[in-house]
Amino acid sequence: MKSNLAICSALIAGLLIGCTTEKHKHESQAKLEAEAKISRAEAEKLALSKVPGGTVKEGELEKEKGKLIWSFDVTTPETKDITEVHVDAITGAIVAIEKETAADEAKEKKKEKDEKEDEKK
Repeated sequence: MKSNLAICSALIAGLLIGCTTEKHKHESQAKLEAEAKISRAEAEKLALSKVPGGTVKEGELEKEKGKLIWSFDVTTPETKDITEVHVDAITGAIVAIEKETAADEAKEKKKEKDEKEDEKK
């Protein structure tokens, strides 16, 4: 009985931490968006102009190396590879274009997941 109570308590604590982290992420994202001069829609249009026939799979606003950037993962129908396009959120300049294989993308997702798990601890 005591072990069930301990398990339930641990699960509830984990859920509360997860909710707090998610709320913090949304607040941080809102702060970053307030700093951006280029909207997500404008940045997506710029990114897609560099990947003909592409579709944005994912996108986020982040600080990278001190720069505020929109980062988009763009897929194209003829390949499983991802083209990652970084758009400066202040100037609208394309600051990076990188091709990632499906394996590279999977490694990146695992690394992000592991980092999130570490944050919870």
